[in-house]
Parts: sequence; C-alpha cells; structure tokens
Amino acid sequence: MGKGGRAAVATRNTKDNKDELNSTVLTKYTWEEVKKHHTPNDAWIVHQGKVYDVSDWYEHPGGAVIFTHAGDDMTDIFAAFHAKGSMKAMKPFLIGELIPESVDHKDKRQLEFEQGYRELRTQLIKMGMFNSSKLFYLYKCSSNMAMWAVAVGMVAFSDSIVMHIGSALLLGLFWQQCGWLAHDFLHHQVFQDRRFGDYAGLFWGNLMQGFSVAWWKNKHNGHHAVPNLHNTSASSQDGDPDIDTMPVLAWSLKQAQSFRQLNADGKDSTFVRIAIKYQAFTYFPILLLARLSWLNESFKTAFRLGASTENAKMEMERKGLTYPIAEKVLLLIFHSWNFALSCGFGRWSLSYSICYYTTALCSSGLFLALVFGLGHNGMSTYDAETRPDFWKLQVTTTRNITGGHGIPQAFVDWLCGGLQYQVDHHLFPLMPRHNLKKTHDLVESFCKKWGVTYHEADLVDGTVEVIQHLSKVSDEFLVDMIKEFPAM
Repeated sequence: MGKGGRAAVATRNTKDNKDELNSTVLTKYTWEEVKKHHTPNDAWIVHQGKVYDVSDWYEHPGGAVIFTHAGDDMTDIFAAFHAKGSMKAMKPFLIGELIPESVDHKDKRQLEFEQGYRELRTQLIKMGMFNSSKLFYLYKCSSNMAMWAVAVGMVAFSDSIVMHIGSALLLGLFWQQCGWLAHDFLHHQVFQDRRFGDYAGLFWGNLMQGFSVAWWKNKHNGHHAVPNLHNTSASSQDGDPDIDTMPVLAWSLKQAQSFRQLNADGKDSTFVRIAIKYQAFTYFPILLLARLSWLNESFKTAFRLGASTENAKMEMERKGLTYPIAEKVLLLIFHSWNFALSCGFGRWSLSYSICYYTTALCSSGLFLALVFGLGHNGMSTYDAETRPDFWKLQVTTTRNITGGHGIPQAFVDWLCGGLQYQVDHHLFPLMPRHNLKKTHDLVESFCKKWGVTYHEADLVDGTVEVIQHLSKVSDEFLVDMIKEFPAM
C-alpha cells in the first residue's frame, strides 16, 4: 500500500468507533490544490467529487497507470477500465472532497456533456454491448492457430524459396493477429473473470508472439489513459508512452524540442537534428524494426533486466510480475520454436535462416505498426496539465480506419482486428470488438450532437496524413531551431 493509503488508514485508526468514522467531516479541497499533486510520490486524484491520495501506490492492481491521472479527475477513465465493485479498493485512500465551485474550467454545457456520455455508456451496458460472444473468439483463436500451422507446414514440408518467403510473411501476419487477440483478452473484453483473460494473454502474447504481458499492460494501459499527452514535467508520469519516440520521431514541436534540456549547452544534438529533419522518410524503415524493439523490451521486463520507462521501472521494482514464472518460461518456449522454424528445423544455412527470420520480423512490425500508427499518429497532441475531458481526449487524438482506395471494408475489419474502430474502442476499452460496429453509429451521432471532432480515413489517406504530419513537425522544428540558434 502506498503512503497515501497508509496515511488514510492511520487517520481512520484514530477513530474510536464506526459511528465516529461515519460522522467524520471530510476536508474540502480546491481544484487548484488537487492540480499541485501530479507526481507518483505526491499523487492526488478525483473520483465523483471525492479526493484520494494515492501517492506512491505502485501496488495498485492495474499498476503504475494510476499516476497518469495524478492531479486530475479520473471518474471516466476509471469507469472505462474497471469492473463493478472496484471502488471498494479506493476507500482507504479517501482524504477529502472537491469544492465544486472551484472547478471553474467547466461551464454548464461541459457538465451536461459529461453527464451525456456517462448516460450513453449506461445505455450501452443495458443493450448488452459489453457481453462477449465466446463462439466469435473460438473462431478467431482457431483460425489464427490454423495460420500458424500453415506457416510451419510451408517450412517443414517444402524446399521452395517462394514457399519459405510466403511462410515468413504469413508468420508476420500471424504475429500481428496474435497482437489483436492478446489485446482483446488483456483488455478483459472476453471473460468476466480477469484471470482467464490474463491466461489467454500469456498464450497469445508470451508464447505465440514473444511479447511480455507485464510489459504490454504497463505500456498499453498508460497509453489508453492518456493518449497523445506530453508529461506535465520531467518527474511526472502522466504522458502517453506510445508517443515517447524521441529522439527518432517527434509528433509535435514541443516533443522535438524536449531533448535540449538533456544537453549542457541547451542545444539539439546532431543526431536529433538529422532524425527530426528526415523523419517523414525514416518512418516506415523504423516501423520495420519496431517488433525487434518490442521483443527486447519484453525480454528485459520478464527477466527483470531493465525497463523501457521510469514508470515501468518503478512498477517492476515495487509490484513485480503478476506471473513471474509463466512470463519467463513461455518467452523461452517462444524463442525456441521460433528459432527451430527460422532455421528450417536444422536444414538451412545461417544466412538463409537470417533472411527468413528478418522477413517475418520486419513484416510483422510493419503490419502491426501500420494499424495502430494510423490510430493516433498525426492526430491532436496535448500537454497533460491542459488535457480536455475524457471523451474529447479519446476522440480528438484518435482516427478510425475505413475501407477505400479499392480496399474493401471487410478486409480492413479483418486486418485491423477491431482497431479500425479505434475511437469507439478508446471510449469503451472493455467492449468486445464484435460489438464495436453496432456502437459506432451511436458514438458518431453523440459526437455530432455535441460538436466533437470525429475523424476517419482509409488506409491510404490515413498513411498520407501521418507522413504529412511528420513533415509538418520537421518544418516547424527547423524554423524554430533557426530562430533559437541563428548562428548555426
């Protein structure tokens, strides 16, 4: 339990009896006071007008993601991620109440808007949109394993180079589809008992594609909570880890400038200047190698050899792995079967094996990143301290993917694994993918009613938008660099 919880428990232990506890008058806090507590070791959060001190609570069941809303209101993101009854765990951390009048950044229309989308969520629950079809997921799991079996068979029973290239590409596509299945199970879209979702996530994540569940949860849950947000400060953990791509890619001018503070002269390094200048050209080559980075981070996380972010480091040190043995064993089995397949079960030369492995690795990285890159890259970015409300944050930072340019919607639906409805998924992350299409019309209608920007693009136009955005940031960075350091 973090120090917030310990302090709260200590306060309650001074009470002589239950009646006296119930009659305790909670301290009143202003919004400005809450905003000051935005770091992991000094974290206050608000839920339905109540103030909680969760400072240093790395033991939080969901991990360090709780600090993404330090100094902010977590009411709606809490509802989006948690099962019924989860608020019971928050009771020891209650320290006071928010003074409603101090929340001067929300007018009457904004409050009505927030109430409106909470009512929409209630409506969707009543419609059964959060109930999963076990037959659908049985079909998806079975068809995915069939894809793996074919890829293995193409190596085991053929000496054709064409067949081996096809196998490598099919394996890359299989890993991409494993990503979507692990995503669904680890978001707990399928089973009410979250342990079963974790077990399925270990199978599709660790065993079949080499990604650590612990690494994925820390990174992905943080992303969902604060998509496209920049950290409040260097010591805060309220930013989106998915856009923490410096020094190779920058999604805003502020991010492009962020490495200056790391240099004694306050200037950009030569590497940063070159990387940001040409990022529109290096974007796709970077995507090809993305899977290699994820494999590395997963292995480091599972074997406690390091962490990709300070947030992940602290979570691993304080909370540890939920499934320490399974994470390690399943990753080792993955790399064993992948090694055996990549060397043709001992028949191929080293160079041939490397070519097969690289083809599968790079194609998978491209297939994965192409989809989730379109989901958010090139969309709005915000500073964490000035973030909009939950609904507007999720909608304006996210792009849906449609059919177009000769690519049928049915293929997009299969390729993207539910993330073609990225906006709808971000609003309701516990909703099974097979219900997102039904929800889409209601979400779009609600956005139009309240004047919230809702963006969609096909695979081609969306990719062009991402490249154009990277080019725009490059131009802004170069202009700013010349103004800041005119002698360069």
